[in-house]
Amino acid sequence: MTQTTSKTYGTVSADRQKKMSGLEFVQGLVHGTLPLNTIARTLGYDVTEADNGRVVITAEPNDTHLNPAGTVHGGLTATLLDSCMGLAIQSTLEKGVGQTTVEFKISLLRPITTETGVIKAEGTVLSRGRRVGKVEGRITDASGRLLAHGTTTCLIFQSWGG
Repeated sequence: MTQTTSKTYGTVSADRQKKMSGLEFVQGLVHGTLPLNTIARTLGYDVTEADNGRVVITAEPNDTHLNPAGTVHGGLTATLLDSCMGLAIQSTLEKGVGQTTVEFKISLLRPITTETGVIKAEGTVLSRGRRVGKVEGRITDASGRLLAHGTTTCLIFQSWGG
């Protein structure tokens, strides 16, 4: 999917979210017709692809992401995985249905540094029932090398708010 270059940041009201399918919502993030969450601005990531059951987020690590040892902090990796996996489940939901992370697990397989370049976090739905979804996330570099892996369980529910 093609993305626009001008992104906005903020939140989408519950009323507005209820009027969209999950895929419409996530594609709105990709195309810039909906605001990205503010943590995306803080950490410098973007939602770049969205299909039913699959979402890609990209980021280019820089010196603001480093831990004291000089490698990218695991918190960036965890946030990218949690985000791509949650949005992947979101992309499968009907209007008026929401989701939230119940638990997630990540494995940091290779160090990420400022020299790594653009990284891609891809979330893919493994299974989705009426109340629970299971998703896998993978972070790779430009060469396709696996840098981190994650799984999550999401609770699916009727949206609240109004």
